[in-house]
Amino acid sequence: MDKNNIAYSILELAIVSQGDTIKQTLNNSLALAKEAEATGYKRIWFAEHHNSDSVASSATSVLVGYAAENTDTIRVGSGGIMLPNHSPLLIAEQFGTLAHLYSGRIDLGLGRAPGTDQATAQAIRSDFMKAAHSFSGEVTKIQNYFLPENKNASVRATIAEGTGVPLYILGSSTDSAYLAAEKGLPYAFASHFASTHLLNALRIYKQEFKSSEFLHEPYTIAGINVFVADTDQEAQALFTSLIRMFWGVLTGAKDLLHPPTAMSRELMEMFQHPTLNQMLKYSFVGNKQTVKDKIRAFLEETGVDELITVSTMYEINDRIKSARLFAEIMKEINTESK
Repeated sequence: MDKNNIAYSILELAIVSQGDTIKQTLNNSLALAKEAEATGYKRIWFAEHHNSDSVASSATSVLVGYAAENTDTIRVGSGGIMLPNHSPLLIAEQFGTLAHLYSGRIDLGLGRAPGTDQATAQAIRSDFMKAAHSFSGEVTKIQNYFLPENKNASVRATIAEGTGVPLYILGSSTDSAYLAAEKGLPYAFASHFASTHLLNALRIYKQEFKSSEFLHEPYTIAGINVFVADTDQEAQALFTSLIRMFWGVLTGAKDLLHPPTAMSRELMEMFQHPTLNQMLKYSFVGNKQTVKDKIRAFLEETGVDELITVSTMYEINDRIKSARLFAEIMKEINTESK
């Protein structure tokens, strides 16, 4: 690892815990954003999911505005807008508006997946599959809407023109790596749940990258699950909520987020299931030193420029504490690397 300053950020899904209301969940997201700002995180991004009882991050641009309005310096954006669900023109107008309100702080991460099941994707946009297959062209449309030169076009997102909102390509496969490289855009990989292709995708992106007016050198972001506590045992207990959530996804028994318990043999067997274990491969669980050692190894292996963390915990206070401890870890790593 030869980079001296690895950025660290948060990806927020607004997971609903058992016993919490949606309002409490969204308030917790804001509390996390404020903690992230206070402890040196570069950005907080909000995901886009639909038709899920347990995920409250559905109206992504609204949540971006909510967090930006109640913070001062941290970057806020989408991780991501699932573009085939939307009109590129309307997304450009939404994020152009946000850019005027919160100048220099808004990011627009773009993904191709629906963030939901097929029936819901069809309900969102009847031509979803056509838009998904035209993802590259849809990204180009958004890029054009943000250009000052687009003022001469017949179709304009006037409020977006010249705002300089940076675009990021999100992905979980090698297809997205080729696209981000071809367009010369920064690349964020969803390795917090799709670990299989991470290293290959990063290699492809760096090898194929073409310098652009937006980015001169490759820039990579990797998603990771982070659970930091005072002891390894406490962190493992917090991690049980995520194990149960993913097990519910695999078995079709989806539910609101369960409270943590001691790590039992049954839960360890769930975690060792080949599919679940692969999905959660890049999960960093333990006390500060344990996580620090694992993060160092991950950075050495991947060479990424930025880590974006997901911490699916039942209690907001545990999430805030984990975020604070992880910030301490990253500051130590960056200082020691100089």
